[in-house]
Amino acid sequence: MAISNEEFLVSEVPSLADLKKKIIPYRQQEALHNKWLKERLETIMPMVMNDSGLDMWVVAFNEYNEDPLYKTLLPKHLFTARRTMCLVFVKDGEKVRRLALTRPNIGIEDYYELVWINQKGSNWKIPEDYPIGPETQWECLNRIVKQYDPQRIGLNISNEYAFGDGLSYSLAQKIISSLDHKYQNRIVTAQYAAVKWLETRSKNELAAYNGLMQIQHTMIAEAFSSKVITPGVTTNADVKYWMMQTLIDMGLEPWFDFDVSIIREKVGWLEEEAVILPGDVLHCDVGFRYLDLCTDTQELAYVLKMGETAAPAYLQKALDDVNRFRDIVVSKMAIGKTGNQVLAQSRKQAIDEGLKPSLYSHPIGFHGHAAGPTIGLVDRQDGVEGRGDYTLGNNTCYSLELNVTVDIKEWDISTMWAMETDIAFVDNQVYYLGGRQTNYHLVK
Repeated sequence: MAISNEEFLVSEVPSLADLKKKIIPYRQQEALHNKWLKERLETIMPMVMNDSGLDMWVVAFNEYNEDPLYKTLLPKHLFTARRTMCLVFVKDGEKVRRLALTRPNIGIEDYYELVWINQKGSNWKIPEDYPIGPETQWECLNRIVKQYDPQRIGLNISNEYAFGDGLSYSLAQKIISSLDHKYQNRIVTAQYAAVKWLETRSKNELAAYNGLMQIQHTMIAEAFSSKVITPGVTTNADVKYWMMQTLIDMGLEPWFDFDVSIIREKVGWLEEEAVILPGDVLHCDVGFRYLDLCTDTQELAYVLKMGETAAPAYLQKALDDVNRFRDIVVSKMAIGKTGNQVLAQSRKQAIDEGLKPSLYSHPIGFHGHAAGPTIGLVDRQDGVEGRGDYTLGNNTCYSLELNVTVDIKEWDISTMWAMETDIAFVDNQVYYLGGRQTNYHLVK
């Protein structure tokens, strides 16, 4: 396993003011979303259909009750579904055709072939030369199914993956009942197609992720500095809300409630609001969404005491232990391995090396806790049934989230040292997006 050696130091992080200038206006974001959507549909969707073994994939949504895949399959101007929408992906020889059974004039013609032209009961004018008489949306679907005669028809119904279970009960009933009996018997779960579609990143998305994480690292570096923190005055909650407000002011969207905690000598973790003091270690857990992609990061800072210029060696040793566990984990990642295999192999080597590890990493992408293999949970260190058996795929991203329990005799405590950073997994190589933290942020 080759590992990117990218690291970042506080002195090397660009200014947040400079990075703010890189946030593109909404109009450009919309254009970029739509460009990437077309690229994904043309390059990733065929791979998804082939790998999942489906001949046809039917994805349907009701307005305000959309599938988790909804925004990833449609142009950005469609904030919600228009009434009831139905998309069909079907193998046609070597190609995958993309069909839409929707109301007309909603602006998806560049992405899908409109096939429900003759809407029964509608005032929309049907072309005079159209050879098919008026039909309902579900009559149209049955016609399409009979036309292609698929052997495996995928629906987003799953007991295993929430991302593959987005089809509502009522829509499922309408779809199934609309099909001829022999096709009803060919319906299978599309959970693997849903997960594969969501977890696979395009080349442009992978390239952009590095920039997203530069913003994340830079925002944390500024928050964990004397620009924001005055020891003896500032609280951990002050820092938390500074980070959230800063991101919102930049036009970015926090996707969960941030956390900033204090780890204090002889006390351990303080998660309630408290004034930050010299000698404290600060821990944050933050993440935002930009360009439809999420970040998720945990980093550490040390508040210098008078006369200090760096964190004490015993605290640096704790951070080094966490980074050693990171190195072990990424060395075990390989295409085709399950999340449970990576978990077991990583923990075994770490324990053999004398560490006390806990691993609970997750995929990241369109969602924060995204589709793909689960690599441990906080309370499931022996493996995760179902999602932990999913295998690692190429061109995917993960939040490398973990901790090591450290004994700090100088502080008279034994506690976890937790960190998290986002990585890209491409051609069996791991890249730390935007670099990784190897030294504490220092607060003077």
